Amino acid sequence: MKPLSSEWVSKAEGDFATASREIRVRKEPKFDAVCFHAQQCAEKYLKALLQEAEVQFGRTYHLIALLDLLVSNFPSWELLRPQLQNLNAYSVSIRYPGESADKTAAREALNLAASIREEAHKTLGIQTPN
Repeated sequence: MKPLSSEWVSKAEGDFATASREIRVRKEPKFDAVCFHAQQCAEKYLKALLQEAEVQFGRTYHLIALLDLLVSNFPSWELLRPQLQNLNAYSVSIRYPGESADKTAAREALNLAASIREEAHKTLGIQTPN
């Protein structure tokens, strides 16, 4: 794997770990943060794949825009469009007043990130830790 792709993977893993840890907090869990970090995990895995394929992507957080760039090199990722559309909602608005996530939304977001992570690991040839 290219060094920059590896850095994206490391950042994605950090977001996944943060979301996974926060969902388990018993006192005052921050479900908005779980959703945001789940989206960030997916975004960074998409960027790792694009980097690996040498596709320019610029500074965007929009998962569907990134997916559109990705599918020409990794067509099977088209099947993940619905999951990415769901996660895309947590990129910006969840961080500001007016929207809040509950435990159900946070669990769903984390599960979606886990499936994106698993697929990215397969695509990149990374062993997924247990």
